Amino acid sequence: MRKKKEETDEPIPQNYKSPVYNVIAVPVEKVHANDYNPNRVAPPEMKLLELSIWEDGFTMPCVCYHDKEKDEYIIVDGFHRYTVLKKSKRIYEREKGMLPVVVIDKDLSNRIGSTIRHNRARGTHDVDLMSNIVSELDKAGMSDQWIMKNIGMDRDELLRLKQISGLAELFASKDFTIPPPKPAYLPDPENTEESTVQTEVGK
Repeated sequence: MRKKKEETDEPIPQNYKSPVYNVIAVPVEKVHANDYNPNRVAPPEMKLLELSIWEDGFTMPCVCYHDKEKDEYIIVDGFHRYTVLKKSKRIYEREKGMLPVVVIDKDLSNRIGSTIRHNRARGTHDVDLMSNIVSELDKAGMSDQWIMKNIGMDRDELLRLKQISGLAELFASKDFTIPPPKPAYLPDPENTEESTVQTEVGK
């Protein structure tokens, strides 16, 4: 089977080692969520995730970027596993507050791409947040080709997301409040001309 052209353009790196072979245990207090993750999980699924981690343990590490200056770990993928460890007392105590983490060293734009690829590979992402991210990447100077390649979307989907974000920005400062109804008309008894007209109409 012939590979796609883009799969053969880049040379295969030598001595490459995937991040998953370097799992580390990080105090959860050092881990922080990102502010761009377009993934949502409903409460029932979160309860199931908590039960799964309780019964089976952590079977997948969280993917993080390490901010060396602040010694903080910013989540790229695994926000919900991180949330379970923070909120579930029994799991936090069992794991001694340590979160399994693998580190990737990428700049912000590429971390956003990584987060979205993880989400889309699972079939979970939020359209509104996706459109906001596309808008931010566009403002940051990322080309359509870069966005399509790194986020995994075709031109039609990119166009739709750009239209969504464009319409939202276009109407963001507009006031669409419904005006209050006009008061009922009441004739002025002191207006003699108006009273005369009403009398003639009533005849």
